[in-house]
Amino acid sequence: METGNDYEDFNAVEAQYAPMISALIRKLHIYRDHEEFRQVGKVALWQAWSRFDGDKGDFTPFAFRTVHGAMLDELAREGRYAKLFLLSEGEHFEALEMPERNENLPEWLAEIELKQKERKLLIELFVEDKGIKQLAALYGITVAGMKKKKARLLEKIKDSESFQNRD
Repeated sequence: METGNDYEDFNAVEAQYAPMISALIRKLHIYRDHEEFRQVGKVALWQAWSRFDGDKGDFTPFAFRTVHGAMLDELAREGRYAKLFLLSEGEHFEALEMPERNENLPEWLAEIELKQKERKLLIELFVEDKGIKQLAALYGITVAGMKKKKARLLEKIKDSESFQNRD
């Protein structure tokens, strides 16, 4: 059971190890939600402090491993959430995002027969100016796979009659 004295002891530990938590945030290249990860680090530090057995070694390496592991777990949780969110967003809004024709494309290009997904990729690449890496992550494929999709799309446009007859 915790007593008031234990709480005060942990406050001292928390103050002592706050720089370690900040260093881990930098080491893991966490560039947003610093306060959330600082809180994850504090909770992990408290767990390490409450589970620590002095007979098995020093506290500092144990605390480091515990806090580091908790931050990695939180990063993984966020990554899974973001991936699921992006996938569901793409499935549910795909029809709404892609009009049949887009005024931002040249008229001759709008006349080329492209599948809806190809037209969407064309707009993302050249109208919305999205990068290959960004699109690869969005589509859930490798960068090499996205480069191949782009090359096939450009080849299809180049081989089309509308491209050959454009002004």
